[in-house]
Amino acid sequence: MRNEYLDKVDDNASNEFQELRDIWAQWDDEAKQLFYQNYRDLPYLLDIKVDEHLFRAMVQFWNPAYSCFTFGEVDLVPILEEYTTLLRCPKSQGMSEQWAVARIQQKGDGKCIPWVSLRDLILAHLDVKRRVDVLALSIYGLVIFPKAIGHIDEAVVDLFDRLGKQNTPVPAILAETFRSLNACRRVGEDYSPLKEAAATPRRDDITEERWIEILQNLREENVMWKAPWMTPSKILYCCESFDWVPLPGIWGVVGYAPLLVLRQYKAEQFIPATQGLAQSDFSYKGDHYKKKGWFSKRVNDSIPRLSLEVARSMEENLRVIPSELEVIKQEFERKNLELGRKIERLEEEKMYLSLDVDVQKIEWQQKVKEERAKAEYWEKKFQEIQAQNQALEKENQGLKAKVTELRRSLHHHRSRNFAVELKESLNKIEEMKHNIGELEAVLQNCEIRIEQLEAREGHWKGELHHF
Repeated sequence: MRNEYLDKVDDNASNEFQELRDIWAQWDDEAKQLFYQNYRDLPYLLDIKVDEHLFRAMVQFWNPAYSCFTFGEVDLVPILEEYTTLLRCPKSQGMSEQWAVARIQQKGDGKCIPWVSLRDLILAHLDVKRRVDVLALSIYGLVIFPKAIGHIDEAVVDLFDRLGKQNTPVPAILAETFRSLNACRRVGEDYSPLKEAAATPRRDDITEERWIEILQNLREENVMWKAPWMTPSKILYCCESFDWVPLPGIWGVVGYAPLLVLRQYKAEQFIPATQGLAQSDFSYKGDHYKKKGWFSKRVNDSIPRLSLEVARSMEENLRVIPSELEVIKQEFERKNLELGRKIERLEEEKMYLSLDVDVQKIEWQQKVKEERAKAEYWEKKFQEIQAQNQALEKENQGLKAKVTELRRSLHHHRSRNFAVELKESLNKIEEMKHNIGELEAVLQNCEIRIEQLEAREGHWKGELHHF
């Protein structure tokens, strides 16, 4: 009875999906381009094929306490940046509140708009923009945020109305992804809206049991940590005093801790603080301090553990007998992957070379600055010595003038009455000779200093010319 009910639910959901696909296929290029301009890549969600076995297996590894997947030794979390890159943040043009209110019905414990009303409006309305808006709302309500089969919940309409007011749907989508996984983890194999929003097709030849075995033995070397299509951006990892982010959805709030999976951002992983996210309080020191002990305590007991007895490699679990076409395809994909890795390495080398050039440029600028400072220092020294040289030259001129005056005075005294002033003149002459001797000695010293200064001036001019 339960399986018949689930099959009926799947059939109803499939019918709605097919109706959405048919409407999209009937539109002309002008209407489709208008949709892409306003809502980006939403129509691609209608063509996504979900691996049901993989999804059911993955749900068993979801840890509600930490809002993350725990596969063997590996933690993985859907992150805001991945969702933002995939959806490219569509923006709404707005809906008519009167139209929505007139068609809201009570469905269970909430209010909803029937899909039939939206479908009829899309098919009958003459305004292309209105048809585009209603189809986008239908994809949000039936694909991204499904709650009641054949109906769009009132909370989805409210979120859709806020998109045109500088709001992004990404946090709400991620929050409802976590809440859906938590619900699936509690009730087991019941219908989940997440499988309708899964964005990556998977192989359909692997059973749920084989997927469980693969995931519980997953190791770090089996994981491509950073999605190749994810664009780099700032990481939202905390909120005020919290070490995690309370992520608001359209039906509730869930904890979001991207610091658990820093390797998905190509960063070094450490043990994050998750007080308030999980019921535990601990501290960490260094890169791997008590990491194993913390990891073993953190893992929920209901998550399948690493199987040591029947542990097999990823290749052994996924091994099938390939056809010739599959072999060629795998070889092409392998070469393509190698080429992608080479391109990535070249990009990294380019980045490192750019950094080296910047560092060398900074060092060269610093050296030029230092040499310029030295040149300015020697220029200042040269000017100081030149000023000293001019002062000594002026002093030398004054001494020569004094000697000339003394000689004139001596000649004047000689022309006087020699008999009367001879003795006095002789004394003065002796005194003058003594003074002249001292002055000549000083003058000689000054000339020696001038010669030395001129020699040093020539040396400094040579060094200044060298710089």
